[in-house]
Amino acid sequence: MAQGTAEIDVDGTPDAVWALVGDFGGIAGWMPGMESCRVEGENRILDTMGMTITERLVARDDTARAITYSIVDGVPVEHHEATVTVTPSGDGSHVTWAVDATPDEMCDLMTTIYQQSLEALKARIEG
Repeated sequence: MAQGTAEIDVDGTPDAVWALVGDFGGIAGWMPGMESCRVEGENRILDTMGMTITERLVARDDTARAITYSIVDGVPVEHHEATVTVTPSGDGSHVTWAVDATPDEMCDLMTTIYQQSLEALKARIEG
């Protein structure tokens, strides 16, 4: 199992950043390439680039501003679990997107996608 981390500083309050990041069903509003997102129970179903990906909410902690999910269908992974965390950083926020994935090469791909997604999140918040 490989581990990767994407991270970025955002000029936005932790509460403002968490309002976007912590919305499990709102990811299509800021993550590049997402055509649609719907939530069914604990599952988030994403349509992107001709694929349908199902992710399951594992944990959400509003106090710690952390959300953990796993991919359960639609991507060739044996294991996937990712946690997005928003922490205060100066006058803004630091956002970390950590992932554990098997096979290892999927971790590298996901870390790249997550970094691009954090850059889009930053652009959305900072305008």
